[in-house]
Amino acid sequence: MLLYAVTDRAWVGEQSLYEQVESALKGGATCIQLREKELNDEDFLAEALEIAALCKRYDVSFIINDHVDIAIQSKADGIHVGQEDMPVAQVREKVGNDMIIGVSVSSPEEALEAVRNGADYLGVGSMFSTSTKLDVNILSKKTLSEICTAVDVPVVAIGGISKANISQLSCTGVDGVALVSAIFSAENIEDECRLLRSLSEKMVNA
Repeated sequence: MLLYAVTDRAWVGEQSLYEQVESALKGGATCIQLREKELNDEDFLAEALEIAALCKRYDVSFIINDHVDIAIQSKADGIHVGQEDMPVAQVREKVGNDMIIGVSVSSPEEALEAVRNGADYLGVGSMFSTSTKLDVNILSKKTLSEICTAVDVPVVAIGGISKANISQLSCTGVDGVALVSAIFSAENIEDECRLLRSLSEKMVNA
C-alpha cells in the first residue's frame, strides 16, 4: 500500500496503458488499481486480464475499481468500492474471503463501519484539491489521523497528492499514498515512481 498507483486513461499517448503500468511497476509501485470509466465490460475484462498477469509477474497486488464482476472474472487480488457503490457486506458475499476489499471513506464513522462490514484497507481523501475528481471535500490532516487511529487495517491517503505535498501527510499514521496524475501524467513514469516511493517511505517513517 506504500505507493498505490491508480490508472487513468487520460494520459495514454506515447505509451499504452499496459506500458504505463509496467513503467510504474519498474519504478516501485506496490499496488495497481485499474480504473476504467469508459470501456465496455468486454474490453475492460480483456484489459484486466492483461494487467492482472503483468502485476503477477512483478508480485504486486492488482485491484479493480468498482466493477465486482470484472474483479471476479479477472481473478484480481482485490476490489475497491466507494460510498455510493455496492455495500461492503454485499461485495464480501460476492467475492468470498480470499479477495482484498478496499473502501473509500472520509470520516472515522465511515471507516469503522467499512471495517465492521469486511473492508481490508481504506482509501481516505481527498487530501488536496484534485483535477481527477472535481466534486470532493478536502479532508484535514486531523481527520486522516483520527481515521488511522480508529481502525486496525491499512489506510491509504488519496486525492491531489504529489511530490510537492506528500511530506505534509507525515505523522498521521497513514500506510501509504494512492496517486493518479502524479504518476501517470509524468514524462518518465518509472523515474517518477522511484522518487515518489522514496518520498512515501520517508513520509510513513517520519
